[in-house]
Amino acid sequence: MPQHTPRPRLCRDCDGFATAAITTGTRHHDGSRVTVPVTCPSCKGTGHQHPATTLTRAGR
Repeated sequence: MPQHTPRPRLCRDCDGFATAAITTGTRHHDGSRVTVPVTCPSCKGTGHQHPATTLTRAGR
């Protein structure tokens, strides 16, 4: 039987679409639009959910 590797979980904030191109409304000299790439701040552009970090106790 073939063994399947588990798929990494998608980011809950961007659903795997980690980067988007947003137009600014202005145009280049050739007529194309000026775009700004924006990445998801939660997954930092990977599209996958990072494992939970371990909590550490501070103080007493």
